Amino acid sequence: MAPLRIATDLRDEECGISAPEDSPTAKKPLRADSSRIPLTRWEAAAAATVFLIFSVGLFCIFLTMPEADYDKILRLPRNLSDLRILKDNLAVYARDYHAKFILGYCSIYIFMQTFMIPGTIFLSLLAGALFGVVKGVILVVLSATSGASSCYFLSKLIGRPLVSWMWPEKLRFFQAEIAKRKEKLLNYMLFLRITPSLPNTFINLASPIVDIPFRIFFLATLVGLVPASYITVRAGLALGDLKSVRDLYDMKTLVVLFLIGFISIFPTILKRKRTYE
Repeated sequence: MAPLRIATDLRDEECGISAPEDSPTAKKPLRADSSRIPLTRWEAAAAATVFLIFSVGLFCIFLTMPEADYDKILRLPRNLSDLRILKDNLAVYARDYHAKFILGYCSIYIFMQTFMIPGTIFLSLLAGALFGVVKGVILVVLSATSGASSCYFLSKLIGRPLVSWMWPEKLRFFQAEIAKRKEKLLNYMLFLRITPSLPNTFINLASPIVDIPFRIFFLATLVGLVPASYITVRAGLALGDLKSVRDLYDMKTLVVLFLIGFISIFPTILKRKRTYE
């Protein structure tokens, strides 16, 4: 049971869930000696500028949205109870202003992914509840891939001191694993995206630091997020029956994800076996 529990913890960290009622785990606190973010003034100014640009863009999109009871629909759910209420409030709005709602939904998702704001798993559930499986998976995968790509380039700008400060041991491990898998890097990245071996937030931030080419990062993200997105979006169809977010990643689901992940790295294993023979 221990490995599966660890895997579940990592998947929750990737989703950025922190609400104690519906989340299986809470984020671990930073070490006591990590009291100051190790950014220079230039790096902090660059991060603030990027955040401001994204915020202004999001606000401009909000201004183009049709009028509504914003106090009911402009709120980020922190648990399943909030999500059910939000879904009921949004159902008619999403139907009447379909295209503009999708634009607003994707913009919020990308914004949250770019700046590692917890709660995107609730947006994925919402996509299933409002749009169904096929359209929901497409929206979630494209939004998540766009947000992860934005986070990749943001990390390329200011990420090295942050990742080295937050996850020093994990970064060294990741760098060593990437160095050993240069020839089959896409297969390894697909494995990481499909399985909850490493948090997606960490992968987004650390990839440019360990010199993973963007084309491999993008393709692995686009394809590798499909299985987990399908599971989450499909669960959104039965939102009323979902008791806890931990129900999304039970033992059976984790086994399936790891099975798909091992299929993605099977060519690498086979090549190594032939080399040794």
